[in-house]
Amino acid sequence: MSKNGTGLNSADAAAEAIIQWGESQSIETCFDRADRIKPCPIGASGACCRVCNMGPCRLVGARAEEEAVGVCGATLPSVAARGLVRMIAAGTAAHSDHARDMVLTLLAVAEGEAKDFAIKDVAKLHKVAGILDIEVADRPVNDVAREVALAFLDDYGRQKGALHYLARAPQKTRERWERWGVAPRNIDREIAEALHRTSVGVDHDADHLLTHGLRTALADGWGGCMISTDISDILFGTPTPVRAEASFGIFRQDEVNIVVHGHEPTLAEMIVEAASEPGLVDYARSKGAAGINLTGACCTANEVLMRHGIPTAGGFTNQELAIMTGLVEAMTVDVQCIMPALTEISKRFHTRVITTSEKAKITGAEHVQYDERKAKDVARQIVRMACDNFPNRGAAGSPSPATSPLIGGFSHEYIEYMQGGRFRGSFRPLNDAIISGRIRGVVGLVGCDNPRVPAMGLHRYLAMELIKNDVLVVSTGCGAAACGTAGYLTPEMALESAGPGLSEVCEVIGIPPILHLGACVDNSRILTILTAMAAEGGLSDEIAGMPGVGIAPEWMSEKAIAIGCYFAASGVPVIFGGGSPVGASREVTKIMTETWLERFGGAVHFEPDPERMLEISLDYIDRAREGLKLKKYEPGRFEPDRVLVDMAARRDLGA
Repeated sequence: MSKNGTGLNSADAAAEAIIQWGESQSIETCFDRADRIKPCPIGASGACCRVCNMGPCRLVGARAEEEAVGVCGATLPSVAARGLVRMIAAGTAAHSDHARDMVLTLLAVAEGEAKDFAIKDVAKLHKVAGILDIEVADRPVNDVAREVALAFLDDYGRQKGALHYLARAPQKTRERWERWGVAPRNIDREIAEALHRTSVGVDHDADHLLTHGLRTALADGWGGCMISTDISDILFGTPTPVRAEASFGIFRQDEVNIVVHGHEPTLAEMIVEAASEPGLVDYARSKGAAGINLTGACCTANEVLMRHGIPTAGGFTNQELAIMTGLVEAMTVDVQCIMPALTEISKRFHTRVITTSEKAKITGAEHVQYDERKAKDVARQIVRMACDNFPNRGAAGSPSPATSPLIGGFSHEYIEYMQGGRFRGSFRPLNDAIISGRIRGVVGLVGCDNPRVPAMGLHRYLAMELIKNDVLVVSTGCGAAACGTAGYLTPEMALESAGPGLSEVCEVIGIPPILHLGACVDNSRILTILTAMAAEGGLSDEIAGMPGVGIAPEWMSEKAIAIGCYFAASGVPVIFGGGSPVGASREVTKIMTETWLERFGGAVHFEPDPERMLEISLDYIDRAREGLKLKKYEPGRFEPDRVLVDMAARRDLGA
């Protein structure tokens, strides 16, 4: 029995079946390791300092928080704050290094060095150029792309000024940042300064440390994440709704199954193209396969799902289980959230684990070095390697027939379009639905899935409870995968499970009550949507005060902490599941829950109880509605508003 108290390792029945089969075969997974390896209670609460060789210092046993000090005299609040800031810096570095590679790819495309790529969304390029004050009229597309790329590179090294994309935020939000000194100057500087401040003998004021943590996090949200999302749209196309499937039944018995896993979309895009080339399909047939079946896992899956409908095996905790089906010829991985255990578990099966990034090698894996200048050749090599492995497939494994349909591809641009058409697109219908009480509020249900709880279970519980309460849910990353494998990302969910107001809005527009917005870097889409809602009017004129909340119920990555903190600094209350990494310090907890709320309109809470998470979220939403003097939410009772016009009627108007 799982020691998380429920008897389940995963809330997903298909995943649980594979896990149980694996236990019968003595195959160890992350779920077994989570049961065996207990978290250090001192480090988990932020009471351990290890930034120098006089320690590690365990700040426990004192009768009062003020009495707990390290060898150097560092207090518990400063130690807890330093630990959190280092997590923010690491998460920001991960997202923003990913974004830097995207910028360099865009530059290589513009300069003709990456000939396998092209600018697929010129309108998005011109939109971004306009934000950056770059002239586009009568200029070749690649000239504009080159100037955009150079402007973004400037965001990594500029010594004076501020990030370009801060200008996208509402004016009042920017004024808060300036007042409290958290407007980031450049991405690399904030990360480097965070590490400097948190090294031995530098910054020891908890509030001062955490303020810089927010500056660093904002460099992630309004820098790295937003840059990466926009360049992916420019190069590969801005997503629009697309049908796909999720869970382990996506693997086909008679075809070569390839899984793209990680976070970077560039090589995955090339594998999408290569896997459908007639020559490679014929090569697969020469090995005895009926064809090539491309699938994904984690956020690389979300990238290719959003644009091509490529099916996904799910999020973080499903990666080992995909191999355990016995049907995967090759799993190609790049960076972030990749378990090194994949190579060990692959020894029990025939799967080839292939690393592709110069930044990330795994002992026991094969390595094929990715180069954007030879991207298609690298993709073809990987596809051939998978085909060569098809004859080695054995009978061992736990294949699953389970699949769930889903609709993904809800970009900022499409959400705007679906509310009014090409020429009348706006966020007014969404704002009106909130004002009238049809929609109570909006929740971003995001973040990782975690083997220390019934994996995906908290995402699924909260998703269902929120939509029952007329809360529109937007989701990214493994949170979106958790909802997708459960079958929650379909329009039918609105009729079956959503509250009466949300159901009406979803039925008229033709959308699910839970919108899949993409990979974890695409949380930046939520920022731009909130900004557009503020600009539309009728609600708050800044992000703070909106009836919206962020929840990461099963987080595990430092990236999640960076995301949560940039939302808090932008004005959104955020709830993390599980114990608090700063829980040992009452002072730090108070700064993050009360001081940040007063200064920025956002806060960060840690709460292990999912029912309490729901309660806190709805309380924040209802208090925001009260602050905006909106009608008190009552299920099924709405203020009269404008007539909702469906997409068919808008098309009749020529939209």
